[in-house]
Amino acid sequence: VRMLFIDFSSAFNTIIPQHLIEKLNLLGLNTSLCNWILDFLTGRPQAVRIGNSISSTTKLSTGAPQGCVLSPLLFTLLTHDCAPTHSLNHIKFADDTTVVGLISRNDESAYREEVQQLTAWCGANNLSLNVNKMKEMVVDFRRAQSDQSPLIIDGSSVGIVKSTKFLGVHLADNLTWSLNTSSITKKAQQRLYFLRRLRKAHLPPPILSMFYRGTIESILSSCITAW
Repeated sequence: VRMLFIDFSSAFNTIIPQHLIEKLNLLGLNTSLCNWILDFLTGRPQAVRIGNSISSTTKLSTGAPQGCVLSPLLFTLLTHDCAPTHSLNHIKFADDTTVVGLISRNDESAYREEVQQLTAWCGANNLSLNVNKMKEMVVDFRRAQSDQSPLIIDGSSVGIVKSTKFLGVHLADNLTWSLNTSSITKKAQQRLYFLRRLRKAHLPPPILSMFYRGTIESILSSCITAW
């Protein structure tokens, strides 16, 4: 199995509102809602302030605002038609996209063609791939393993790694969770120190319980269904 972890360059900033609206219309969204989204994304004033000095105002008519709760949804709708053409999987969560291909009998043609089509789709939709930050992981439990030739995208090769972090979870090519559990344990132990300090300060149990659930239990239970 080969897994390619995609990295977009400033994904939200490259959204073209008119292009997005065309796709929303194809999805059957209400015209009034599409017009509202278009008005929301175009003509946004922006200025830089340093101390008491303020730069001249410029208007932005591309991209989606960073930190806006609507931006990941708009990006997901923009990329809804980015789907595999072969029996491969595209795992998409906002701007985190992964191509997963099952390689049978050393035939990687379908997988490599899928990557090429994804690259072409990105070019047609004004999305730039940051190849230097992209990673590929190979899961291979065969006794006779062969050297894996790296993918070439836009003239640059994608590095093959033993482990990587995806949606907050550490994945390893041996499919063990040792690295992930070690990372989680380290984070939890660091916060456990502060819980002990609060206990020594004789804070009431309800406050200690609230601190534990918010800062320690949340780490231990994050993505627990996956690992």
